[in-house]
Amino acid sequence: MLEFPRWKYFVILLVLALSVLYALPNVFQSDYAVQVTGNRGAVLDDALKARIGGYLEGAGVQPKSVAIEGDSLMVRLPDAGAQTLASDALRGNLGENYTVALNLASNVPPWLDRLGAQPMVLGLDLQGGVHFVLQVDQKAALEKRVDAYVEDVRVTLRDNRIRYTAVDRRPDHSIAVSLASDADPVAARAQLAKVMPTMSIEGEGNRLVVRIPETELTSIAGSAIEQNIATLRNRVNELGVAEPIIQRQGADRIVVQLPGVQDTAAAKRMIGATATLEYRAQIDGNAADALASGRVPPEARIFKRRGTGEPVLLSKRVIVTGDQMVAATSSIDQNGQPAVSVTLNNVGGDRMFEFTSANVGKPMAVVYTERIPTVTMVNGEEVRSFRVLEEVISIANIQGVFGKQFQTTGLEKTEAEELAKLLRAGSLAAPMDFVEERIVGPSLGAENVERGVTAVLYAFLFTLVFFGVYYRMFGLITGVALLFNLLIVVAVMSLFGATMTLPGFAGLALSIGLSVDANVLVNERIREELRAGMPAKAAIAAGYDKAGGTILDANLTGIIAGVALYAFGTGPLKGFAVTLIIGILASMFTAITVSRAIVTLVYARRKKLKSLAI
Repeated sequence: MLEFPRWKYFVILLVLALSVLYALPNVFQSDYAVQVTGNRGAVLDDALKARIGGYLEGAGVQPKSVAIEGDSLMVRLPDAGAQTLASDALRGNLGENYTVALNLASNVPPWLDRLGAQPMVLGLDLQGGVHFVLQVDQKAALEKRVDAYVEDVRVTLRDNRIRYTAVDRRPDHSIAVSLASDADPVAARAQLAKVMPTMSIEGEGNRLVVRIPETELTSIAGSAIEQNIATLRNRVNELGVAEPIIQRQGADRIVVQLPGVQDTAAAKRMIGATATLEYRAQIDGNAADALASGRVPPEARIFKRRGTGEPVLLSKRVIVTGDQMVAATSSIDQNGQPAVSVTLNNVGGDRMFEFTSANVGKPMAVVYTERIPTVTMVNGEEVRSFRVLEEVISIANIQGVFGKQFQTTGLEKTEAEELAKLLRAGSLAAPMDFVEERIVGPSLGAENVERGVTAVLYAFLFTLVFFGVYYRMFGLITGVALLFNLLIVVAVMSLFGATMTLPGFAGLALSIGLSVDANVLVNERIREELRAGMPAKAAIAAGYDKAGGTILDANLTGIIAGVALYAFGTGPLKGFAVTLIIGILASMFTAITVSRAIVTLVYARRKKLKSLAI
């Protein structure tokens, strides 16, 4: 008897509906676009749209549309040339209050977007993406490391109860130490040599100079590039971008290529951001008078509070910084305000514990620091520079002793979320500036990609024709199952954001080949049963039942190979493995379940079935 459970038909229809829904966004092609987002509360409104329209008109650019889409203003353009002209015009006129980024804007209808349906992510070799070149400020990296050594000298002397009057960095990157008149220079030399064995300690009496060897200075500048590359990889992972390219270029540049990024403004902010937190003690004194007279206490610096601009005296000594944070999440505090919950490493936790233990009831400030790039036009050319923003976002009295874990408030919601991502990804060893930004085409070339897709389509079509001729009705059913298989693979990869690359196409072709093999096994098994004299309906049932075990075993070995490739491979191998595994699972479903459902639907109701079109 040829039977098929009705609930399985329901499952097949549900899978078909979901596959069509989540594969549909791939029909809609993206537009070349320039994305404008506001920094630190800058407003996106009709007045800005009018300004942008004027800038574009002055540059001779005719956009397809200028509209506010979500948290960004999107300028859609007809081609890559217009995109470059528009980007140059807007970047030079809008200033630092806005981030201008190249983009590929989605045309997926809003109702599909609300359902979480997005186009399949294509790799750089198929679609292209966004190309950034960043210049690493190695001088700043050197200064940052020397500042850390200065703090280490202070801590070493303080921990060993050796009094000093000043510890300062000198222009030649050495550290000048002035000991108190009653301090023991021999003990100071011994402790510093113990903590910093690679440094040379010179000087006489109470004045010492700690010199960093030239080899270490060179190493610091070089290692800054490698640390920045590692940090950039972490930041790109926070963005969820698959298959990125991040590599060194020359002595002081890094190339970042991101395939199919929909929000390049967010990517640009995340990649180049240098925002971090610093925790400092507040110093007693009148900050306004110190600012007006210029007489600032030697152990203090003047900062300004966010929003009010009120001056505040804070210690030069940083208790802990973002470098010492190992975990960070955006959260909501007990008052319902945005916050960042941080976890420090052991060194930072010990410093915070020591400070809070000795200063309960005293104020501690949280300083938000960020290096903001600026672009100005001079004689028709872009001149890039930067300014350092340092704002006190909160000052609160220490209510109790704490160490590795605590919360920081005083940030806006978006700012808290982005800062948490940055702190999780790790800090940059040196600041970076964007020196080049453009949309890159497919690395294979658009013509090669088009020919590859055409070749796959023709091969698929020839396969369907062959099956139709050779297996007749069962060949047509096999063709429907193969099309369903392809639809499922596209839908699953689109739904889960898997990246399709050229090796992925190879995995897809192999999985379709395995699906063809499965259908051939079923069809040939049915033929054998018919030759043995078995009735038509019984031959169909026996063919599927007996071939099912063989198909399962063959595909299971393919899945194991795919899992091994994904676990131990990198880059292209992972892309191949992901597509292969998804394709094999889909082919098992279509070859065993879908094709049998269609065959049952066609032949089950025929009471006097004597022959099959196979």
